[in-house]
Amino acid sequence: MNGANFPKLSGSQGMEPAPSGLLVDYDALRAAAVELGQIYRTNEPFPHIVIDDFLPQPTVQRLLAEYPYDQSLPVWNDATHRDKTSGDYVQKDKRNIRDSLRMPPTYRQLFWELNSHYFLDFLTTLSGISNLIPDPNLRGAGIHQIGTGGFLKVHADFTIHREFGLDRRLNFLLYLNQDWPEEYGGHLELWDKDMKGPPQRVLPLLNRCVIFSTTANSFHGHPRPLTCPESIYRKSIALYFYTNGRPEGEADPVFATDWRDVPY
Repeated sequence: MNGANFPKLSGSQGMEPAPSGLLVDYDALRAAAVELGQIYRTNEPFPHIVIDDFLPQPTVQRLLAEYPYDQSLPVWNDATHRDKTSGDYVQKDKRNIRDSLRMPPTYRQLFWELNSHYFLDFLTTLSGISNLIPDPNLRGAGIHQIGTGGFLKVHADFTIHREFGLDRRLNFLLYLNQDWPEEYGGHLELWDKDMKGPPQRVLPLLNRCVIFSTTANSFHGHPRPLTCPESIYRKSIALYFYTNGRPEGEADPVFATDWRDVPY
């Protein structure tokens, strides 16, 4: 999938801000939802889709201009994590911001729009999952970045929200990386349930969106350490969506992440 031609969200290419002041082109989403849904539900190794040019260009430029590059800001949380049993890193050199009230204004508005019923309607048409619920606590979500040498081990996510008891059903990722060549690495890898591979690999390019179903077998990550320069970060936005209940047998209710080794 490195050089694949992913679907683009037509209608999001204008250079002028929307008269409404909205950051998301909901008309473009509605127009593309059914066609994108056909791709989503048949993609392997589990239901997912990669969409290029996801947000209008004025929105992207605002996100880039307001990105909190200053690493000394107290709003950044250290999200590096080691396995409690082995002591090995499972995510390394990772930082995040999940407090929406402390985010830059455009990020705060974008998170609100992506949690709105307009976007939930798009996600339902895309995935076939009804009655989706956003997470106001942004547990595990928010603004993410990983520095050089960092990685995120392949895993399947927790399936139950620790505070609300809701079932996690969808992951939404949006990349914010300008001028990101192949040699930097950081490809998102999507693995089959038996971890035999080869995985689907997605380069984290600017304004590229990835949405996928969250089940016990949706193994994903970017396990190869980044080789970007010290001053460059792999930047993304993450959101997760829930339902009250899920199809029987799709996933056991667990709070823990299921980390896996890759066969290379």
